[in-house]
Amino acid sequence: MKPKTLWKCSIATFSEAEDAVAELVGSVFNLPTAISQNTRTGRTLVSVFCPRATYINAGRRRDLAAGLKRIRHSGLQLGSGRVSVRQVKSEDWANSWKRHFKPWSAGRALLVKPSWSKLRPRQGQAVLVLDPGLSFGTGQHPTTRFCLKQLVRKRRSDPEQSLLDIGTGSGILAIGAALLGYQPVIGFDFDPDAVRIAKANARVNHMEGRVALSQADLTQQPLRPDRRFDVVCANLMHDLLIAERHRILNRVKTGGTLILAGILREQFAAVEKAFAAEGWVLSRGRSEGEWRSGMFLESVSTR
Repeated sequence: MKPKTLWKCSIATFSEAEDAVAELVGSVFNLPTAISQNTRTGRTLVSVFCPRATYINAGRRRDLAAGLKRIRHSGLQLGSGRVSVRQVKSEDWANSWKRHFKPWSAGRALLVKPSWSKLRPRQGQAVLVLDPGLSFGTGQHPTTRFCLKQLVRKRRSDPEQSLLDIGTGSGILAIGAALLGYQPVIGFDFDPDAVRIAKANARVNHMEGRVALSQADLTQQPLRPDRRFDVVCANLMHDLLIAERHRILNRVKTGGTLILAGILREQFAAVEKAFAAEGWVLSRGRSEGEWRSGMFLESVSTR
């Protein structure tokens, strides 16, 4: 059988700017990125592997150019910022990820690692196995890391602590929550491909019976649902978070926690203001690169 061909889009930069460039490339393509560095020259190559050449279209090239301009103006040493595209075999993609996709811990309670990693968890630490794919998250994005760490932080001994994951993507938050002991755990996404991948990840982690995953459109859900949750995670575009804030907040129990992610730094203030107007305040936030995420608590009962 002829090996599958992928398209590798790479940006040349320096180590100082590699995180910012990786976040830019990941957000433009909505795909995981790989970073390789020449220790002799200090030059870094940030790459993304696309299943089709049409992924690298004129619109995405414009977004890359605009993002690279922002990075250069921020004062980081970007280097050439040259964009290159070439065809590679799927084996090259897999081997590249085995070099660059490393395990990491979301606190002492959860270890996230690829299936090929030999790293052993600490005593009492749950293990979430997640291999990189050609779409959706791998758990490496800073917003995903923030969300998982807050799920660890908010976990109580109560066995009935529930979680809703809106915009579940690869299912990492929902599956991680189930491994931590949250129940029930429900996740949904507008994209049917995301749901398919999330279900496959749940099976790999033997959580298919503990996580309910489905395809659904948040904007079409009832404004006032039958069920509320102790923790609600929403990893969505900032304009959707603002427009649908009432649907999102109506799904959080009184005294519950709301975690919002997937928000660019310059857009976060608008999100925070919109939720503050509904009586929710930022309890914990984190900025990393171009991204900012936040955990919100209800300050005044509005129900």
